[in-house]
Amino acid sequence: MPGASGQTGRPTPIAPTTSSTTWHSGGSSIGRRVPSALAELFAALGAALGEARLRWYLFGAQAAILYGAARLTADVDVTIEDVDVPSRALVPALERAGFSLRVPNVDDFVDRTRVIPIAHDATGIPIDLVLAGPGLEERFFARVREHLIEGVVVPVASAEDIVVMKVLASRPKDMDDVRAVLAANVQIDVGLVRATLRELEMLLDQADLLPAFDDALARARR
Repeated sequence: MPGASGQTGRPTPIAPTTSSTTWHSGGSSIGRRVPSALAELFAALGAALGEARLRWYLFGAQAAILYGAARLTADVDVTIEDVDVPSRALVPALERAGFSLRVPNVDDFVDRTRVIPIAHDATGIPIDLVLAGPGLEERFFARVREHLIEGVVVPVASAEDIVVMKVLASRPKDMDDVRAVLAANVQIDVGLVRATLRELEMLLDQADLLPAFDDALARARR
């Protein structure tokens, strides 16, 4: 997997709010302004999850924006390592870092959904912490890339894995993100994306993921 900068290189710098800095991806230059509120949130979240000794990575719309998608959203989606009883170890660390739960009984909610819904007290931004499953998501962790957002190091799912997740979701806005990420990242490992989607098709007994990706790729590379 090329470009695993989260393990072998320097974090990719992302523009601060006070000035528009350019982030380079696949030979193209994309100006991106990252709100200071997000940098503050990521610093606090990294501290809390570090205290709990849990790996994590950013995915979803915020990650797609970093790879070139044009989105207006405040929601933050993060995958974290699985934790047996969130209220015992993780929730106290989150509360000390300035986060509040968005549900009354977090352990019961996690049992049903595998999601810990929280909000950042200082900014009001909602975050969904999704518990990772075995297998594929462990490979997502291995391919994480670190990005630098206003001096804050943020682990982000690779561009390839963001494309995979977005194709799997397959809503119109997700496919818009797929085309934008593919257009902005010409060096993306298309073979890896196809192999991962083929594996998911077999696991889910689907046959529509690879055609959706190939159509998005063709549109992005016109």
